[in-house]
Amino acid sequence: MSYSIEWDKKPKKFLNNFQRDIAERILNKLDEVKENPFRYLEHFEGAEVYKLRIGDYHFLIDVDFENKILTIQVLDKRGRVYKR
Repeated sequence: MSYSIEWDKKPKKFLNNFQRDIAERILNKLDEVKENPFRYLEHFEGAEVYKLRIGDYHFLIDVDFENKILTIQVLDKRGRVYKR
């Protein structure tokens, strides 16, 4: 039941600006999420996306159930992510 992960441009660029240890921690956690996504993802009310929290950072993720793809649409700090 493993899903694959795809990134939109903005979140990937945002991740590339992180310190190396923080980026590695996030990528390691995303590897766990790929194996069992709905253990970690919560439905985001009022939208067709799911949310994920890793430390101080929040993700908004689109799920393609048919093709088993998680698309990371937004990555930002908690206070800013939901204003988008």
